[in-house]
Amino acid sequence: MACSTFLCPVASSFSQKPLQSTFLHSSVNPSFLTLNILPKKFRKPHQLRSLVVAKSNGSDSADVPDRLISALCYFYPFFDGIQYGKYVITQFYPVQAIIQPLVPAIRVFKSFPFNGFLVFLTLYFVVVRNPNFSRYVRFNTMQAIVLDVLLIFPDLLERGFNPRDGLGLDLMMSLDSTVFFFLLVCLIYGSSSCLVGQIPRLPIVAEAADRQVL
Repeated sequence: MACSTFLCPVASSFSQKPLQSTFLHSSVNPSFLTLNILPKKFRKPHQLRSLVVAKSNGSDSADVPDRLISALCYFYPFFDGIQYGKYVITQFYPVQAIIQPLVPAIRVFKSFPFNGFLVFLTLYFVVVRNPNFSRYVRFNTMQAIVLDVLLIFPDLLERGFNPRDGLGLDLMMSLDSTVFFFLLVCLIYGSSSCLVGQIPRLPIVAEAADRQVL
């Protein structure tokens, strides 16, 4: 239907003028058909340029500071849940090599029992609820916060079910290792995506973060 509408001006021009004159006119001036076919909003190039500029300067922009802040936020849930890697880190050297450069920062984070809660309050009220930050930063920060909140469930399970040996210990080791690898993958994927300016969408937490960030 849209194509037939665009062809109406051309058809009417053919009915009013001889075919030869119309053809010669369009050959000399190729913009004749273009100006008649395209809608009016595309006839003003300066309007299109202003639209592109407004889009690039929107709240979803990701400049270098936004990327760095967003990438650093994903270290928060990883540091908070590093204890779930106690079995994996001691058994696999490649994991030790990844964790080793982060040991000083992890020690500082774990040096005070309420550091995790203070970081949570800072990220939520200073960053997520602050409209001065771009939506890119607030969304990634909220993803990191939601990911950290989910650590409550394995923590409660570990406190209520703490086997010493046997099958129960094997299940607990598997659960802890799964949580640790999930946090490690989220850290690598989230931080690397932010550094290149992309928007990482983590499983389970992305939709919850979308609902919190307007």
